[in-house]
Amino acid sequence: MSSSPLSIASAGSITMVQGIEVGHFTDTRRPTGCTAILAKAGAVGGVDVRGAAPGTRETDLLHPTNLVERVHAIMLAGGSAWGLDAASGAMRWLEEQGVGLDISVGRIPLVPAAVLFDVLVGDMRIRPDAQAGYAACQAASSAMPAQGNVGAGAGAAVGKIFGIQRAMKGGIGTASVTVDGVTVGAIIACNALGDVLHPDTAQVVAGARTRDGLGLIDTRRALLRGEPPQPLLAGTNTTIGVIATDAVITKAQASRLATVGHDGLARAINPVHTMSDGDTLFCLGTGAAGRSLGMMVLATMAAEAVAQATLQAVLHANRLQIDAGENHKALHLPCAADLQ
Repeated sequence: MSSSPLSIASAGSITMVQGIEVGHFTDTRRPTGCTAILAKAGAVGGVDVRGAAPGTRETDLLHPTNLVERVHAIMLAGGSAWGLDAASGAMRWLEEQGVGLDISVGRIPLVPAAVLFDVLVGDMRIRPDAQAGYAACQAASSAMPAQGNVGAGAGAAVGKIFGIQRAMKGGIGTASVTVDGVTVGAIIACNALGDVLHPDTAQVVAGARTRDGLGLIDTRRALLRGEPPQPLLAGTNTTIGVIATDAVITKAQASRLATVGHDGLARAINPVHTMSDGDTLFCLGTGAAGRSLGMMVLATMAAEAVAQATLQAVLHANRLQIDAGENHKALHLPCAADLQ
């Protein structure tokens, strides 16, 4: 890494998008949690799953050819497949608020979800459930969301190709870009197998460490010079997130923005979209700005917001020390600031 310290200046927030609220639930018993991204008035939805080992819910309804046009929230959670339960809690909370698809006898809140694998960090029997999802919705607001070791990023780690003992702390981050009165924002929970890079300089900011733990090995270069990765269990990583815009967009355009958002992941994570990651990005379009800038500009903004939010996830992360317990091993995950 460069000897100069990395800046943690604000990069904006997904809540700068009109109609979007964010709330976290962070479990105090072990590092895990969930993050609710709410669009209570409804938002056009899209999704793109690029990782080979995803954990998702209700993604098929977001396909441009399928019937449902608007969704009401996205749930991001730790806890691997168990964490998908958090979306049920979000549905219950939204129903209580009268939010959902009108079906004449009531309303069905539509809450797609994605999870990341954080169960190596502490006691795996503790994971987000429906009550956690409900609590995340209760906490939601349009204020700047907390970043780092909170919500879906509480148990996230990055740089695990050479083993979790040489990894570093990941987290959740947010960023936004505004052009001519239209905003595109992103919130990213980064639990990547690969390293996180500064998207403007390609400098490795957090990731796999050298054997002595004191420096960054630069995973891409290490693999290319022949250092073998540790055998990996599929799905034990994953970066998940949401892009949102207040531009007026169609469902097909929301899907395309989710797709190009992965360009932002590719600028900030290397390697990315691996067989052991379940990388998934959603897109929400609230239409609150009343107009669009065109897809060329919106796509550029989406990729930029995703890249910067991924960087913010590790810049805001704090080191994590887990002592050995009956059901888990000891683990030390330094943060980006520790290696500057």
